[in-house]
Amino acid sequence: MSRESRAAVARSERLDRLTVGGIGALAAAAGAAALVVSAGWLGRPRASRPLADPIALQWLQAHQPWAQVGALVVGVLLVLFGLWLASRTLRPEPRPDLVLEDDAETAGGLRVTAQAIAEAIRADAESVSGVAEARARVVRVNDTPALRLQLRLRHGADVHAVWSELDKRVLTRARESLGVPAIPTAIRLELGSAQRQRVK
Repeated sequence: MSRESRAAVARSERLDRLTVGGIGALAAAAGAAALVVSAGWLGRPRASRPLADPIALQWLQAHQPWAQVGALVVGVLLVLFGLWLASRTLRPEPRPDLVLEDDAETAGGLRVTAQAIAEAIRADAESVSGVAEARARVVRVNDTPALRLQLRLRHGADVHAVWSELDKRVLTRARESLGVPAIPTAIRLELGSAQRQRVK
């Protein structure tokens, strides 16, 4: 799978991975540091000290108003960051409509919705020999249209023939319809199982 096609698989995948990976790395580093200190590898005096450093506690007590304000600001920022991540994850994906004629007098010209484009691609994909059912979705990735296809193949279908016909006919028409030289596409194939025979 190419880098462009991988971008069509799922939205916000890179940011989610970086966020989870960063939090996991910080938690692992904190746990490793606590293990090293508690095991006495840095000296027994450090291992026997309380979790809250007395020097740090004295400094916080001496600067209590500023410490409270700092803690409040950090808490608010963390809450806002969590709300932003939640809204970004839950918001609907942008679906690019296709503008055929841009005319200011007709309030945007002739526009074809992304749902109509996806329905046309789905019908085209289901006409491929060996495909029992197809689902299509057009999304926007980095301001360019991307396509997701989910195909359920009939039992015994030739996967290579299905792929070849899909690439030469369906995806070519999709690129021509969207007016782009290339369209990132993620395709998921499901192989159909053999029909059960009733024993009489």
